[in-house]
Amino acid sequence: MEEQYRIEHDFLGEKKIEKDAYYGIQTLRARENFDITHTSLSLFPTFIKSLAKVKKACALTNFELGDLNDMQRDAIIQACNEIIDGKFHDQFIVDPIQGGAGTSTNMNANEVIANRALEILAKPRSSYDIIHPNNHINMSQSTNDVYPTAIKLTLYDLIYKLKDSLRYLRDSFDEKAVEFKDVLKMGRTQLQDAVPMTLGQEFKTYSVMIDEDIFRLREAQALLKEVNLGATAIGTGINTKPEYRRKVINNLRDVTGVDYESAGDLIEATQDTGAFVHISGILKRVAIKISKICNDLRLLSSGPRAGLNEINLPKMQPGSSIMPGKVNPVIPEVVNQVAFEVIGADATISIACEGGQLQLNVFEPLVAYKLFTSINMMRRSFYTLAKKCVKGITANEDVCMNNILNSVTLVTCLNPILGYEKSSAIAKEALATNKRVYDIILEQELFTKEELDELLHPKNMVNNYNV
Repeated sequence: MEEQYRIEHDFLGEKKIEKDAYYGIQTLRARENFDITHTSLSLFPTFIKSLAKVKKACALTNFELGDLNDMQRDAIIQACNEIIDGKFHDQFIVDPIQGGAGTSTNMNANEVIANRALEILAKPRSSYDIIHPNNHINMSQSTNDVYPTAIKLTLYDLIYKLKDSLRYLRDSFDEKAVEFKDVLKMGRTQLQDAVPMTLGQEFKTYSVMIDEDIFRLREAQALLKEVNLGATAIGTGINTKPEYRRKVINNLRDVTGVDYESAGDLIEATQDTGAFVHISGILKRVAIKISKICNDLRLLSSGPRAGLNEINLPKMQPGSSIMPGKVNPVIPEVVNQVAFEVIGADATISIACEGGQLQLNVFEPLVAYKLFTSINMMRRSFYTLAKKCVKGITANEDVCMNNILNSVTLVTCLNPILGYEKSSAIAKEALATNKRVYDIILEQELFTKEELDELLHPKNMVNNYNV
């Protein structure tokens, strides 16, 4: 019977590796040690591709410096390209949350690339005398510069996707702003009647709020272009040639198409997680603002008989196992929960980044996991909110208009003419007698009906503000 395993060894001993596996002994040890999230790196394909891009840039550099031959370079580059194209991701089996500051992740990449390169050369897996995970794939590198660089490449790409989802959501609110531009309604402050506005203005506000955060993300994205590749262990560049740092950054630019640059001080850059803290803060900002919008949508659609009922959300599913006919605002609710998760992740990231010591932060695996997870959840939830909620919202125009006509705060527009004291008295009488402001003013003969109709015309109270 054909042997189903191959033997690999490290300085701790030997282990059996599945014969057809591309990973090796250090990856297997990591999988055995870290079953934390019960997932694997394959959950984050963009991160796996980023690792391969970094390894490709390093291999090109090491060839240019004469440390890899043609055969090794070609095989390694082909293996990296295949991973970048989405192949062999199932071989990235380590848990994303791990001890060792990301060493297990780096070695998983090194071993997969090495064994695929050997296969390309028609050599058996584990023939490490030809291409070795450490000696060749990890040449001139350390986990401490490869891992954070790959995180930044991943975040740079993921933020593009997040911005796309936000633009889609923004545009959905813009469409509704135009649709509702002539729907008059009562504005509210502190959940109390304020002054009239249009439903279009209300929805345009949401669009503007989102657009601001797209810009904030664009600003934060620029911080990710500074990487510490070439720093190796602590930032001194040990085990690299003098030309390596400049060349590897140039190759990284060519591989990614992004103008990455080397940090001014690699020792500082290797231990500083400030960019991750900042990105997390921006994600929290976005989450909080979108969650506030979802709160508004739930309030505005509350009822239908005993709530505000100014808008209707699309009916997605029955809302109760006991109350027939009840339909809940499930889409805004799920987006609220994503926001809560992101806000909590920001606290976790803050603690993890603060916990760094001396020349390295060993908690970057948790930071990466939380950042990647937050962005992916946000992106999916924003598309869900736009497609399954915002685009299907309708207005209850009669309800909106009746709220305006029945509101005591209509008297606000009379302040400049009657004065605050007289207007307050009218408002007080309206509340006490349950009469409309309109009727009280006519009874007191403060204006003629024609004058009052002109003063209290709701369209005159939105100050000609266009959507």
